[in-house]
Amino acid sequence: MSAAPHFQRIALIGFGLIGGSIARAAKLQGLAGEIVTTARSEKTRARVVELGIVDEVVATNAEAVKDADLVILCIPVGACGPVAQEIAAYLKPGAIISDVGSVKGAVVRDMAPHLPKGIHFIPAHPVAGTEHSGPDSGFAELFINRWCILTPPEGTDTAAVEHLRAFWAAMGAKVEIMTPDHHDLVLAITSHLPHLIAYTIVGTADELAQVTESEVIKFSAGGFRDFTRIAASDPTMWRDVFLANKEAVLEMLGTFTEDLAKLTRAIRRGDGEALFDHFTRTRAIRRGIVEIGQDSAAPDFGRPHPALEKK
Repeated sequence: MSAAPHFQRIALIGFGLIGGSIARAAKLQGLAGEIVTTARSEKTRARVVELGIVDEVVATNAEAVKDADLVILCIPVGACGPVAQEIAAYLKPGAIISDVGSVKGAVVRDMAPHLPKGIHFIPAHPVAGTEHSGPDSGFAELFINRWCILTPPEGTDTAAVEHLRAFWAAMGAKVEIMTPDHHDLVLAITSHLPHLIAYTIVGTADELAQVTESEVIKFSAGGFRDFTRIAASDPTMWRDVFLANKEAVLEMLGTFTEDLAKLTRAIRRGDGEALFDHFTRTRAIRRGIVEIGQDSAAPDFGRPHPALEKK
């Protein structure tokens, strides 16, 4: 049994990639006396029972949070406010309530008014994931060496923040603490805008009448293939992200549009020096990401080449 922080009862509301990965990692590290979960879909709940990952699967959110020391909402950010209102009366005094959404300002605004005194509200964002979703998609190693950002509102109990920080660290994450607004600005450029660009490029390719769908798929080079992976992310989640963080996203989109206009002019004018300087600067950023361990220089990070697997 791990000496890591221990919660007697963890409640996970929603059981997709992130919820399923938390359950698996917490079990592996001995971080919970018991884990209970619920999901909106009866089919999902039945599948979680079949997987045998958690100790109890219940039908309602109220049942899930009863007597829980830690409650984590693993649902789209647009649903967090209504769920907080639904479960408020059933929360255990002194419990920590958190989430996993990639927007924090809206989550604080929507959830905080419904939560009773004595509850420690600590929003969180594990910056980790894949394009897959559903109860079968999670895995215990998802958070290893990935960042988890905590955004506790001003005045939050420091011991509770440390307890949640240690919980995420025990699952392998590197933990950072920042304000909700700063989080949303940073993630607008590092996550939200790249997803918006990916959705746009893949959609544009699909609309090109002179290129058949089979050709787009057949001749997908590495760049386009990576865009399709990002664009395969959960539509409900990302719809809510863009609506909830629209100010920061629009600000970053404006900056991006200006930079794109500069590159457009450079291409039109045949300004090879400007293009070379820009590409050199961005190449250095990529190398920096590899150097700090947030990705690998190897092609198709984490996905061995089929030809090599056969040897």
